[in-house]
Amino acid sequence: MTQVVDAYIGLGSNLSDPQQQVTTALQELNAIPDTCLVEASSLYVSKPMGPSDQPDYINAVAKISTGLTPEGLLKALQGIEQAHQRQRKDERWGPRTLDLDIILFAEEQIKTQSLQIPHYGVAEREFVLIPLQELQPDLIIPGKGAVASLIEKLPPFKLSKINKN
Repeated sequence: MTQVVDAYIGLGSNLSDPQQQVTTALQELNAIPDTCLVEASSLYVSKPMGPSDQPDYINAVAKISTGLTPEGLLKALQGIEQAHQRQRKDERWGPRTLDLDIILFAEEQIKTQSLQIPHYGVAEREFVLIPLQELQPDLIIPGKGAVASLIEKLPPFKLSKINKN
């Protein structure tokens, strides 16, 4: 029997109606085999991390319950990105129709060529930490610490909430 675990997925978009991209992707998480959407954070607007000549991002975090392996979940998420016309380019942090990242997978710490869990930038990204705290205020990120403590270390927020899903 497959073990079911909780995982947190970061969602972001800044092209082709980003709010709709993220909202649709949240629904599509529920369609992944052996996976169900437990809860989604509010949607947030954030400034791009990369080149400043691109639109603002819409971000959210989803809590899912899944029986997939981390690699199986990654493959499913990449399939959703492709369905949203995601184009992978050499430019890091460039504009995109949809970006789905595994932020946490149970309490696992994984570092392979294709996957790093917890996500490598989680401790510095307000557009991940604030939605994570909204979903689970007492969450501990393995190897990083409590979400609330990580948020206290961030510079003043530039994030703004759009709505609660």
